[in-house]
Amino acid sequence: MTKKNKIVLLLMFIFGSIILGFSLRDISFGSLMHDVSSLKWGWLLVAFASMGLSLLIEAVVVKILLHREGSKFSWRDTVRIPLIEQLFNGITPFSSGGQPAQLFALLQSGIDAGRATSVLLMKFVVYQSMIVINFVFALFIGFHLIADKMHALSILFIFGFVVHLVVILALLLVMYWYDFTKKLVKLLFKPVKWFSNSERYMKWEKAIDEKIDNFYEESVRLKGNWKLLLKISLLTLVQLSFYYVIPYFILLALNVSHAQILLVITLHILIVMVISLFPIPGGSGGAEYSFSMIFSTFIANSSKLVLAMILWRFVTYYFGMLLGMIALIIPPKSKEK
Repeated sequence: MTKKNKIVLLLMFIFGSIILGFSLRDISFGSLMHDVSSLKWGWLLVAFASMGLSLLIEAVVVKILLHREGSKFSWRDTVRIPLIEQLFNGITPFSSGGQPAQLFALLQSGIDAGRATSVLLMKFVVYQSMIVINFVFALFIGFHLIADKMHALSILFIFGFVVHLVVILALLLVMYWYDFTKKLVKLLFKPVKWFSNSERYMKWEKAIDEKIDNFYEESVRLKGNWKLLLKISLLTLVQLSFYYVIPYFILLALNVSHAQILLVITLHILIVMVISLFPIPGGSGGAEYSFSMIFSTFIANSSKLVLAMILWRFVTYYFGMLLGMIALIIPPKSKEK
């Protein structure tokens, strides 16, 4: 972990503390302590377990893909991958640091660079596809509730959907219309030449060509193994389900029992989509605001709503980052040898 990453990590915890203080500014300490004392701790443990299972299933996906590549990888090293991803997703804008961090962790564990890149490409494609499928499902079930109450957020939801859909369409173009995509990218990339020198332009163009070529090669292999594709797609859906259901367990921990589980999952899917649009690492600020606005539907008490937001943020964001910090300290088995 670089010095810059450590500084950003510290800043994110400081920023989180500032948001916490701001959220509690109008909440009486006595009221908050009363809500904490009446928590159903068993349901809160279930929320933590659900987050843990989500990360474990992601590790299973990595294990399956590595096994397909012919790599023998210990479970301890496999579990490190999604945990390190959580940490670097949490400290980089748009979660952009997760992929490079996973690649580094795989290389650190002795996996060949080509195999590591192959695994992460397939994992990324499947994950993005399942995100879009979940979001389409959420739009049909819960979008009207958001549109009626929070017009500004509903615009963000649509924009988030369009961004993720464009990513999927771009990937499909490479998979099925490779030659056309190469020509289209070259055409769209030409205006960049107007704002940069020839050497830099050629370097960027070569890098993009290599990424397209690598993805196309992996997509051909992926299409040729539909059983594996189906298996990891279903596992990813289960992984996301464990993640999306966490707010429901938090509501139960707060003695809010009237919320429908399907509706809670749907609203959480929409929140996650909004968070992905905020350039601040972890979507900080936007995440807390979105949760408070949406889940006020279930919690009228302001003290309890703030506590729900704090618990949700810790379970889904800070908990994963803390586990990632531990995983980063523990060396991979291959390195110990």
